[in-house]
Amino acid sequence: MSSETTTVGRDLPALEAARAALRATYLTPAGERAPSSARGLHHAALISQDVERTIRFYQGVLEFPLTELIENRDYAGSSHFFFDIGNGNLIAFFDFPGLDLGPYAEVLGGLHHVAISVAPDHWRRLVGKLEAAGVDHVVHSEVSVYFRDPDGARLELIADPLGEMYGTKVL
Repeated sequence: MSSETTTVGRDLPALEAARAALRATYLTPAGERAPSSARGLHHAALISQDVERTIRFYQGVLEFPLTELIENRDYAGSSHFFFDIGNGNLIAFFDFPGLDLGPYAEVLGGLHHVAISVAPDHWRRLVGKLEAAGVDHVVHSEVSVYFRDPDGARLELIADPLGEMYGTKVL
């Protein structure tokens, strides 16, 4: 096979055919879909090694206001804290003092990244704040920036509106 059809053992045409089959089987056109049973994302909970460092990053650099800081009901002494990411949605964190959880790792079934929509003018300002803070980042398509938080979780800030991905409606 030519290099155009395979990339390190992946048969790209076969993978696209598999996606096409899944779309044909499971993707209902927007006007025919049943409404979701969910109201939205209440919060996604990540792990923090250092509560204050996490607050400084999410509230200070990313401008997501801290909305609450309480004790984790499942682990005495642990904090559960929340940041407003807009539209009634939250990103939350736990710390687990006394446990050696080790460094962040992407694993099968785990978190790959969290994508958060921001207005284009905010996106440009936040990319500048990431640069000023010395945070390694990669800009894609002039609307998306990928970077890692202080604990290694991969984040994306995307200037596309909610329900769109690079100009394509996904909702």
